[in-house]
Amino acid sequence: QVQLVESGGGLVQPGGSLRLSCAASGSIFSIYAMGWYRQAPGNQRELVATIPTGSSTNYADSVKGRFTISRDDAKNTVYLQMNSLKPEDTAVYYCNADLGIWYEGRHDYWGQGTQVTVSS
Repeated sequence: QVQLVESGGGLVQPGGSLRLSCAASGSIFSIYAMGWYRQAPGNQRELVATIPTGSSTNYADSVKGRFTISRDDAKNTVYLQMNSLKPEDTAVYYCNADLGIWYEGRHDYWGQGTQVTVSS
């Protein structure tokens, strides 16, 4: 069974930093892409950043220059370094992974979410 386990959320003051981690486990033979999305109360879930296979990355305009996504394929883990956090970054952050699973093929998975609150 495939699981995505997120960690690193919490309460931080404006201007502060947090680092989110998401580790995928299970019968994984390939990682096609990983990414982070977020959902604030009353809003739809939105893309924050993605990192497809290779060195390319994609960011929402609202986080460019402040957030950095990276991945460690040896650990099946994706990270999101968040700097210069703003109150509007407050949301539940979800990890997403497009994975190749032995005997099951290619599927899309979501983590359970981790709360990030930016407040003084």
